[in-house]
Amino acid sequence: MSDSGSERRIETTEGQTYGDKLGRWLWPLEAQSLCAAARRRTGLDDFGDPPLEPALSVLVQSLEREADLHPLGRFLMRAHLGELLTTRLRLVEEWRKQAPALAASRIERPIFITGMPRSGSTFLHELLAQDPGNRAPRVWEVMFPVPAPDGKPGHRDWRVRRAAASLWWFRRLAPGADSVHPIRARTPQECVTIHSYTFLSEEFIATGHVPAYESFLHAADLGPAYAWQKRFLQHLQSRHPTQRWVLKSPDHVFGLEALFAAFPDAVVLQTHRNPVDVLKSSVRLVEVLHGLFGRPRGRRQLSFHEARFLAEAMERLIHFREARPELSGRFYDVKYTELVADPLATVRRLYQHLDLPLSETATAAMRRFVSGRSRYARPGRNLAPADLEVAAQAEARRFQHYCLRFGIPWQQSEAG
Repeated sequence: MSDSGSERRIETTEGQTYGDKLGRWLWPLEAQSLCAAARRRTGLDDFGDPPLEPALSVLVQSLEREADLHPLGRFLMRAHLGELLTTRLRLVEEWRKQAPALAASRIERPIFITGMPRSGSTFLHELLAQDPGNRAPRVWEVMFPVPAPDGKPGHRDWRVRRAAASLWWFRRLAPGADSVHPIRARTPQECVTIHSYTFLSEEFIATGHVPAYESFLHAADLGPAYAWQKRFLQHLQSRHPTQRWVLKSPDHVFGLEALFAAFPDAVVLQTHRNPVDVLKSSVRLVEVLHGLFGRPRGRRQLSFHEARFLAEAMERLIHFREARPELSGRFYDVKYTELVADPLATVRRLYQHLDLPLSETATAAMRRFVSGRSRYARPGRNLAPADLEVAAQAEARRFQHYCLRFGIPWQQSEAG
C-alpha cells in the first residue's frame, strides 16, 4: 500500500478514536456482562447445554480485537448477542418444562441442503418449502421461538410483525443486503442462525472479521451445535407435528460428522456452481454484512480470504464423502445451471431419487413460486474483477479438484 494510503488510514483511525472509545464505554462486549444483563432481563439463570464457554468469550474477544467495529456496529452486535442470550434462557426454561414430550418428538429423514454458498441453495430451499409435506424453519420462528409456534394454516402470530419490523430496519441500515440476500419474516431461515444460540456458528464469521474465532470454530467439536438444533426443531414442531424438515446452510460442510450423529437418517442435497461465479457473489455479500458492523477491509484481501475459505470447505466435503462411502446414497448433487434452467424438472428428479411423492398441489405451488422469482431466470452479466480472478487462481489446484469431482466446468463463467 502506498504511503498516502497509509496516511489516510491513520487519519481516519484518529478521527474515530473518540467515537470508538465512547462506543466501548456504552456498549462493551464482554461475556460476563452480557450474560448478567440477560439474566436480569429474564429473571432466569440457567443457559443449559452446551456450555457458553469458551465459545462466547473467544467470540467477543475476537470482535473486540480484530473486527474493527464502528460505533453503530458495536451497538448492533451487543444487541444481537444480548438477544441470543435472552432467548436462550427462555428456551431452556421452556424445554425444562416439556422435557419428556420433546424427547419423544421424532424427526425423521430430514433433508439438509449444503454445498457452495451462492450456488442456488436458498432458491432450492424456498422451492422445496412450497410442498405442504415439507416444513422449513421460518425467519420469525428462529428469531422469536418462545412460545412454540402454533403452525396451523392461517394462524396469525404477533411475532411475524415484530420480525418484519426488525428486518425493515436491517434493510435501512444495510441497503445493499436486499440485492444479494433478500430475507423476509416468513421466508425459510438457515440452520446457521439456529446454531448461533450455541455461539458455535459461521454466522459470526459472515458478519465480521474475526480470524481468532474462525480458527477456534473450525477446530471445535460441532456436536453440541447439532444436538441443540435437534432440540430446537423438536420445540418448533411440538404444537404442530411435522412430516419432513427441509433445512439449509452452506456451512454444514464443516459439520457433516456431527450432522449425521444428531440426525442419523438425514439426506444431504449438495449444490454446485462454478467457483469463480460463487466468489463474485459471496464477496459482495460479505462486504455488505461486514460493513454493517465494522470498517471494511480491502476487496483484494477479502477475495483471497473467501477463496481460501471456499476451497477448504469443498475439500472437507469431498474428504467426508470419500471417507464415508456407506453414506453415498444419502447425498444428491444439484448443479446450479440445471436448477435455474428448469427448477421443476430438477425437483422431479430429486423426489424420484429420494422416493418421495410429488403431489399436484406441491407442483402447482412450486410453479407459482418459480414464476415470481425472475432474479433466477438468467445469470449476471458482470465479469469478475481482476482481484477475484487472481484469488481464484491462487486456489486453482483445489478448485480444479472440486470441479473434476463433480463435473463443473472450471473457469467457464456463466456470463461467458
